[in-house]
Amino acid sequence: MRLKLARSALLGWLALSAPVLAEDTAVAEAVQGYMDFATYEQGIILPQQIDAEVFAAATFIDTRDAAQFAQGHIAGARHIEWREVPARLGELPQSGMVIFYCNTGSLSAQATFAARLLGHENVLVLQSGYTGWQETAAYKP
Repeated sequence: MRLKLARSALLGWLALSAPVLAEDTAVAEAVQGYMDFATYEQGIILPQQIDAEVFAAATFIDTRDAAQFAQGHIAGARHIEWREVPARLGELPQSGMVIFYCNTGSLSAQATFAARLLGHENVLVLQSGYTGWQETAAYKP
């Protein structure tokens, strides 16, 4: 009896904690639409591609936590932690190149994806992140 009760409780908990699939398919369609037309290179930039001209024209957004930002960042970068990007889209320039970066590019890639889905097509992720920037940047001020 206890085993049956525990099993029922577990199944109930799993059912309640499972992700809820939206009846509205707008989000799913937006994601699919973006992924259908995105090229492999779309939305990324390599440190080797950022020369002095690109650097001067770009806005850099450091998406790491505040402590990492304080330890060192790309000169002139603004700080917006990756998970705050959707709520702070109003702080991003509407035009010009906006480059998100974290340590390796994985968290900033999520921020870039979210910003692009929310209408900011001018955002890119720095592939290989701050680590790659330090190792292989074409230009460092």
